[in-house]
Amino acid sequence: MARVLIADPDLQTADTIARIAEEEGHQVVQVERAEELLDRLGPDLDLVFVADHLPGLPGVEATRTILGRPDAPRVLVTAAFGTVEDAVTAMQAGATDFLCQPLTPSQIRVAIQRALQHGSLLRENKDLKQALDDRLRLDNVISSDPRMQQVFKTVDAVAPTRTTVLITGESGTGKTLLARALHRASDRRNGPFVEVNCGALPENLLESELFGHVKGAFTGAVKDRAGKFEAASGGTIFLDEIGTASKGLQIRLLRVLQDRLLERVGEQKTREVDVRVVLATNLDLAEEVRAGNFREDLYYRIHVVALQMPALRERRGDVRLLADHFLGRAARSSGKPVEGLTEDAIRVLEEAPWPGNIRQLEHVIERAVVLCSRPQVGIEDLPPDLNHPALGSTEPAPGGMLPNDAHLLPLREALEEPERLLIERALRHFDGNRTRTAESLGINRSTLFHKMRKLGID
Repeated sequence: MARVLIADPDLQTADTIARIAEEEGHQVVQVERAEELLDRLGPDLDLVFVADHLPGLPGVEATRTILGRPDAPRVLVTAAFGTVEDAVTAMQAGATDFLCQPLTPSQIRVAIQRALQHGSLLRENKDLKQALDDRLRLDNVISSDPRMQQVFKTVDAVAPTRTTVLITGESGTGKTLLARALHRASDRRNGPFVEVNCGALPENLLESELFGHVKGAFTGAVKDRAGKFEAASGGTIFLDEIGTASKGLQIRLLRVLQDRLLERVGEQKTREVDVRVVLATNLDLAEEVRAGNFREDLYYRIHVVALQMPALRERRGDVRLLADHFLGRAARSSGKPVEGLTEDAIRVLEEAPWPGNIRQLEHVIERAVVLCSRPQVGIEDLPPDLNHPALGSTEPAPGGMLPNDAHLLPLREALEEPERLLIERALRHFDGNRTRTAESLGINRSTLFHKMRKLGID
């Protein structure tokens, strides 16, 4: 049984439609004026018959108004003297059917059945799309890439446990989002999720931030204070940029991971913590171990389950998915009626190098939505240097095809020079401003500083 609303000042026509609809087993409500129609609209309606001569809100306007609401019903427009042009206009406005009077019982029955079937198909398509979306995402992490699907499966497998998880990948690939998704998929989801960026604080403050301190432990410690590990009790602590941790911090962290015990700075008392530890880094920790910068025993302790987040340039099939997601969110937050991207714009996005990965793509889409003055984002709304990571340099961008006789280097060494050129050009472009340079490259300041030290950039 469906709920049918009939909005028609012609009582004879309205009574005819109502009688046929009731014979078909549907529940019917009749109104004669636009204000009554608007009052009756709601998510419980399945079908609306609206007259093209309804006072105050003719059929086409009524159709647009009705279909502009969430969970809108199907709309059928009835007309006493309808023309082909009227029918086309009504259908373009979203009407399911356009019926000319006088209406016959069979015509009404067929129209009702067809409209309800159409509504059922739309709901089925919506359900299928939602099911597909669920398959392509883990919480807010969206992907159709086979490597990411394997990451999702691993997250599902380890989420119910307290196993330590290490997330690796370049800056901007979504490591923080994945950590949050892992927390929400776990049985600790009702507990706190505490995030600490190990590269954002100096060593002396970081230890106090993580483990807490007691009054008098150092200058400025005027009272006892619990650290982030204690704050995360019963939940998850996420340690981002763990590769930057000092040797002293690594030793203390190793004990927490092994024994779930800690002491606040300046305190002898041992405290037990119930916390799940998730860590992330954009460094090659195995290389850092070989270089003597990271403890080997800690490396193996945190490398129990490792999740590698591929760079966006390695999962170009996700660019359209992510761009659509970011565009929808940006359009809603800005209140702009931007509906999508042109195919030319999608092509440019799919071919872009994305040194800043997903974070950079998100910023590009937000900028495009703000600048766009049409229903679709076009190439003209995208940054002009999007395909040129050297920020408009006339020199060829690194990463082109190598000559057949080129000397091949190990991948890590081969990537260092293009990365150095990119950072140096960005620094020159922004007159040495490191904050703006990091933002333009889609990385954070601490990552930029680390790369500059590694590459010998002053």
